[in-house]
Parts: sequence; C-alpha cells; structure tokens
Amino acid sequence: MSVADLADYPWDAVAPYAERARRHPGGIVDLSIGSPVDATPAVVREALRAATDAHAYPQTAGTAPLREAIVAWYARRRGVPGLTPAHVLPTVGSKELVALLPLLLGLGPGDVVVHPRAAYPTYEVGARLVGAEPFAADDPAEWPEGTRLAWVNSPGNPDGRVWDVAALGSARARAAELGAVLAGDECYAELGWEAPWDTHPIPSVLDPAVSDGDLTGLLSVYSLSKQSNLAGYRAAFLAGDPDLVARLLTARKHLGLMLPAPVQAAMTVALGDDAHVAEQRERYRARRAVLLPAVTAAGFRVDGSEAGLYLWATRDEDAWESLGRLADVGILAGPGHFYGRFHPHHVRFSLTATDERIDAAAERLAELS
Repeated sequence: MSVADLADYPWDAVAPYAERARRHPGGIVDLSIGSPVDATPAVVREALRAATDAHAYPQTAGTAPLREAIVAWYARRRGVPGLTPAHVLPTVGSKELVALLPLLLGLGPGDVVVHPRAAYPTYEVGARLVGAEPFAADDPAEWPEGTRLAWVNSPGNPDGRVWDVAALGSARARAAELGAVLAGDECYAELGWEAPWDTHPIPSVLDPAVSDGDLTGLLSVYSLSKQSNLAGYRAAFLAGDPDLVARLLTARKHLGLMLPAPVQAAMTVALGDDAHVAEQRERYRARRAVLLPAVTAAGFRVDGSEAGLYLWATRDEDAWESLGRLADVGILAGPGHFYGRFHPHHVRFSLTATDERIDAAAERLAELS
C-alpha cells in the first residue's frame, strides 16, 4: 500500500463532538488529543535562541554534545549505564519514527508487526505502510511466527499500563526466539503515579535487569514532548543495539531525516536539566488528583492508568455515547475506538489542560453523577 491508501485521519470524526462541547457557556474543556499547554522551560528557549545561527546542514546522527547528553540521561534517569554515542540517535519527534521504523528496518509483505491491544494507532499505520501485518497482543506468548518487530508501550497510551522488569524480560526472550526487534515506546516513563511507580523508576527495555547487558535487537524510543513541553520542537531520540542504530542512521541519511540544529542545541540543555521535569511532573500529578475522583464520581470506571498522561475510563457504554454525554457538559475526550477494536466502551481523558480547565472539567463531571 501507499500513503494515499491510508484511512481518513481518525480525529476528524471527533469534530462534531468538539462543536457540541464548544457551545457550553463556559467553553470547551479539551481533554482529547493531549497536546501540552504549559510553557516550554526558559532554559530550553534560551538555548534555542542562542543556536539560531544555523547556516550549515545539521547532522543526522546528532551533534556530539547531544549524543553525549542522551547517553548521560539514560544512565541518570533510566538506569541504563554503559551506552556510547554509537548507541543513540535523535529523531524528528517520536511519531515519525514509530510510523517509519518498519520501513527503515526493511520489513514488508509476509512480516508481522506486533503492537498492544490498546494502542496508539501509528503502530498499525507503520505496518500497513510497508504491507506488513499488524498484530495486536499484550502477551508475548501470543506473538506469532513471522514477527519481525514487536512494540511494547510502557507506560501505555492510552491505558497507562507499565511493563515491569519481569514482563519486559518475557518480551525480550520471546522477541529473541522469533528473531524480532523489540522496540520500547517509553515516552511517559517519568510520569508514574501509583505504587510502585510513584517512587520507583519505570524500567526501560534497555535496563540491565531486562537485557542482561546484551542490547542485541533492542531499541528504546523516547520523546521530550510531554516531560519538557517540547511537542512543537519535535524533539525525540532512540537508543539501543548499535548495529540497528547504524542501519537506521544510514537510512535516515538517505531520507534526509535530520533534526534542525537549533532543536538539537535545545534538546542538549533539556536533557541535562532535571528540575523542569520535576516541576512538570508535579503539575500533572496535581491535575490527576483533581480529575481522577471527578471521573469516577461521574460513573466511570478507570482501568489501568497507573502511569502516563491519561485516564482510561468506561461507563460500560459505547464510547461515542460517552463522548456525547461529555460534550453536552462541554468536555471533549478521545473515543476508545481510535485505539484498536478491543476497547469500544472506553474513553481517554488527557491531563494536558490548564489547572483552570481541569477544575472546570471536575465541576462539569459532577453533572453526570
């Protein structure tokens, strides 16, 4: 298939519900897509401004300071020591990498790409783009023969599932048995809310307790969009098996997939500053503390959601019916239909709204209880 064969962009179907929500006297509370609303940290903006004399082509591999910052960040924040610049690579946001990884790895018809049952739709898009078969499964034992790429998403979008070391170890073993690449989409790993993840780091697929020191076939994908409010910068990166990274680097050079030089400079500073990440985490923690009890009091059951930026909730009715109820009180959420065929009764509430809008959502949800 080609890009032209892809289905219509799913979020277009939400437009009528957004219009209903906008008619609320207090305006819409948009808890749907999850785009950051808080300011980009000043230290990062200053780094961007200082790097605006970007007359030369940027490096696809990333500058030496950026690659070193990624290596240091993995050791400090993700519990993954021993990486070198050859293990890491910046990307133009994480979505393009998720969509293009099957292509960059040379997958095609007859190959299988595994993704979670409740899944960000781009995993399936990437598989279909190259004619591979997308396969939804949460248990590595169910991954079929022919799997060439297996995605684990921890914490999950939309369901907030965290894969602990034992679960990741099982995924690694099954991927190795199948000869597949295991890719961990870990973009929300700084946002753990429930025990043990409120006090213990969420593990990476590259964690030595998972990898046993052997990164063969393993990739970790990360984004600064949420923890650093850099969604508009398209600032992301991957790390893992140096042979895979070298293959991806070569392909990305041919395709011109290079991160703008000022963004590379800004990323370098963002990766070295933990203070702004702690501040942003606290903002999301406080918003979750307001929204979670309001959602449950309104008759929703919240499933999973132990980490990440979303509440995955259901009233045991079709998600479109829930969206209609919410729109009538001025709230917009994301329907479970967008995240695979297994959760048609769930909706996703995002924590990426201002404190004022989160408070308004809590007040309006009381009208549904």
